[in-house]
Amino acid sequence: MAATERPDLLLTGKMVPVIEESVDKLFTVHRLANAKDRDAFLAEVSPRIRAIATGGQFAVTAATMEKMPKLEIVSNFGVGYDSVDAKWAGGHGIVVTNTPDVLNDEVADTTVALLLNTLRELPEAEKYLRAGKWLEKPYPLTNTLRDRTIGIVGMGRIGKTIAKRLEGFDRPIVYHSRKPAADVPYKHYPDLVTMAKDVDVLIAIVPGGPATKNMISAEVLKALGPNGVLINVARGSVVDEPALIEALQNKTILAAGLDVFAQEPKVPQALIDMKNVVLLPHVASATDWTRNAMGQLVVDNLAAWAAGKDPITPVVETPWPPKKK
Repeated sequence: MAATERPDLLLTGKMVPVIEESVDKLFTVHRLANAKDRDAFLAEVSPRIRAIATGGQFAVTAATMEKMPKLEIVSNFGVGYDSVDAKWAGGHGIVVTNTPDVLNDEVADTTVALLLNTLRELPEAEKYLRAGKWLEKPYPLTNTLRDRTIGIVGMGRIGKTIAKRLEGFDRPIVYHSRKPAADVPYKHYPDLVTMAKDVDVLIAIVPGGPATKNMISAEVLKALGPNGVLINVARGSVVDEPALIEALQNKTILAAGLDVFAQEPKVPQALIDMKNVVLLPHVASATDWTRNAMGQLVVDNLAAWAAGKDPITPVVETPWPPKKK
């Protein structure tokens, strides 16, 4: 690539400042968010696009990439990249990158906080105080973590970090994944329903996509039982949301703490109305420090590619160097 050449890059939506500012220095940037007619905009710029920076605001489908014959890299903001058809990209010489590791600690911290808030009803207790009800009588006794076994659904980088945090609570920890994870001391369950029967807390931290869609099903929730608590910091698609609502309403399970939802930012009113559910607006990694680190990794992947070097964090579906188209 000539030193003066500035590859054309599609920015699919508003991104953190480190991305917005950095890509302008390296690329000729086409901002989809500024387009009045998205279809016309994409039809005009697609033949020139060599790189995409995306954060899930726009589905980078096979059909989209097919119209970009010069496309070589999709740099995704986030660990999850289910909005990108990485399998198709990998089969067509396009590398997809994500942002692993830099958000592990933040998501793990939020997961533990969400679990404690759900069990101890801390948001409801604060509302109780602010409403002046403590003047009338103490807040009712709540549930505890002390007598619970914790099951983690997924034992990847973030799952391991969550488990490490929870070790400090001196509670039994087990996990479910397709294969046993290396270098972890916890019991592995190959069957999710069986694990759900044996635990009191289920924490979902698996990637989104077809392979995990609705894996927390009505059957799993029934197995978790009336004392069970579900925490979802994965993707909304991982949980059968109507089944979860029914399970909460019918006391099939005790409570839930949710950071993600099936159709964000829309949250079912039935969940909003429940007092045994703690709801967060997908903020598990939402701190300045972590989002800036994620943004910098997006930029670093793009910069490495633009300089003719290996991208830093290619996803498993798009090993580097890529296959020939």
